[in-house]
Amino acid sequence: MPIKVPGDLPAKEILESENIFVMPEERAMTQDIRPLRIVILNLMPTKVETETQLLRLLGNSPLQVDIELLQMVTHISKNTSDEYLTKFYKTFDEIKGEKFDGMIVTGAPVELLEFEEVDYWQELTTVFDWAKKNVYSTMFICWGAQAGLYYRYRIRKYALPQKLFGIYNHMIKNHKHPLMRGFDDYFLVPHSRYTGIHSEDVERVDTLEILATSKKAGAAIICSRNGREFYLLGHCEYDYDTLAKEYYRDVDRGVKIQIPYNYFPDNNVNRKPEMTWRSHASLLYQNWLNYYLYQQTPYDLEDLKKIYEA
Repeated sequence: MPIKVPGDLPAKEILESENIFVMPEERAMTQDIRPLRIVILNLMPTKVETETQLLRLLGNSPLQVDIELLQMVTHISKNTSDEYLTKFYKTFDEIKGEKFDGMIVTGAPVELLEFEEVDYWQELTTVFDWAKKNVYSTMFICWGAQAGLYYRYRIRKYALPQKLFGIYNHMIKNHKHPLMRGFDDYFLVPHSRYTGIHSEDVERVDTLEILATSKKAGAAIICSRNGREFYLLGHCEYDYDTLAKEYYRDVDRGVKIQIPYNYFPDNNVNRKPEMTWRSHASLLYQNWLNYYLYQQTPYDLEDLKKIYEA
């Protein structure tokens, strides 16, 4: 089944060229089913690229998904026009009266700032609080994951000796967890960040569980034991060339940056990177959609209030 997006969203044409079924709003309204409702809080400056990456993963499922895109009004975007945001994105005031099966909070290039120094921090934490009562399950990515862990559990982030940058091997700690169902014992995930968290800080929180970890990258997938929060410290949604673009960008700017680990063939920056994480990324999002949204969210989203109060 398809994902439902605005008919003229740029990601729609890209996904259709990849044979991913994208349904315009007009056709979706004629179908007598309740789609899963997911709001994507896109904090990345590369809005179209990030939209496309996430919609590609959400569209690779037999479930119909209705997407809303959310922006922070307390932040002025330098990379995306006001016209684009007004046309395709909603503000929190516009969606705060609605309820959703799921929410995705992306990363953001602000990790070297203290959380409270981020210009939209107050608005972001308002969304986090709202989600407790109005969203069944939330997926937090990279800086979004660090922000969620800090705000909800006071788990701090720490500066790394150098940027964690490349494709890292991960091992599963709980093979029986539904999110990990169908995974191999080891799988690859891209990382691109200057900060990290300490696993022991997570382990001290009884309501959290580390599902996957890496010798080099540390804790990579964390969940709340009730399945309503998932924290991904890496970027399994990345395209094959996303890290290459980041590397070339920094080199052009004169930033001292190492070659991404385990990424370019033979460590040759002139060779095309290979996509080695696509299947597990797809499986992870399918498991989330199936086991934590489709099978667990109440049919009537108004019943979310009863779950919160239980």
